[in-house]
Amino acid sequence: MSELLTKILYAINSVIGNYGWSMIVFTLLIKILILPLDYKSRKGMRKMTAVQPEMMKLQKKYANDKEKLNQKTAELYRKEGVSPMSGCLPMLVSMFVLWFMWAAMRRVANTELAKQCIELLTTGAQKNVSFLWIKNLWMPDSPFAPVIATQSSLAMMTPEIWTQVFATLNAEQVTALAGFGIDAATISSETILAALQTLPIYAQETALWAAMPRVNLLITTLTIYANNNGWFVLPILAAVTQYLMTLTQPQTAPADPNSSAASTNNFMKYFFPLFSLWICSSYNALFSLYWVVSNLFAWIQSIVLNKVFDNMEKTEKATMKEDTLK
Repeated sequence: MSELLTKILYAINSVIGNYGWSMIVFTLLIKILILPLDYKSRKGMRKMTAVQPEMMKLQKKYANDKEKLNQKTAELYRKEGVSPMSGCLPMLVSMFVLWFMWAAMRRVANTELAKQCIELLTTGAQKNVSFLWIKNLWMPDSPFAPVIATQSSLAMMTPEIWTQVFATLNAEQVTALAGFGIDAATISSETILAALQTLPIYAQETALWAAMPRVNLLITTLTIYANNNGWFVLPILAAVTQYLMTLTQPQTAPADPNSSAASTNNFMKYFFPLFSLWICSSYNALFSLYWVVSNLFAWIQSIVLNKVFDNMEKTEKATMKEDTLK
């Protein structure tokens, strides 16, 4: 499935001609396709949240009788038309699709970065894929990241990527790489990095890096690169949109606000935004763009669906009240 999604992303880019806008279209397309699954999942979770007060009463009443608790719980589910799996199964399918989408995006980004490195080695120049303020989509959107590949970015490349890219090279490129001692058997992230480090442009960049100021943190030191790749906009947007998304997601309130479950909920509310900030600051900008667009879509979708479900519940209550009066 990831191969199919990879072809779709390439097809979209062949029409649009920019990977940044192509990723936005690609993300929105996939999110719209799985919207019915998200709708079913959200509806099931809303129903589970609605019966939570009754569930708490049963848990308190039959705390010492597990068999009776299970029986009464099943009766409650039948009465309210609720299934614990109604919210989980669509969500699992949705996550399954998004996982393959992420794999496709990662494959495209790594493949294009590999091609970019080989282009730099064989021609002495690098054609960057820019988007708005970002100079190179295959590197992080950060003042702490350069435009050209580094050891950390190349470390994410699998041997399969290098083998596939090498198979697409023409005779002139193969000959140029042979001058660095690289062939089909030896090509890897390590040999490519070693070859890049022999280039004058890489030496010039390295000299600039050494002269630039550093930001000392408790756990690491960050270098502000002279020819940096971005302004750190996407990682910040990823963290902000991740937090906004958590505010609109349906959550089951724990019986005890001081319980470990409540503490876990509060922890996760802040953990995921911080995690988003970290991963988007260290991974390529294309991935960060996907993350931000996906979060924004999910946030808006949550707001809209919450209003839809609220109106549906109000209508149902009004209908029940009318039937009672009759």
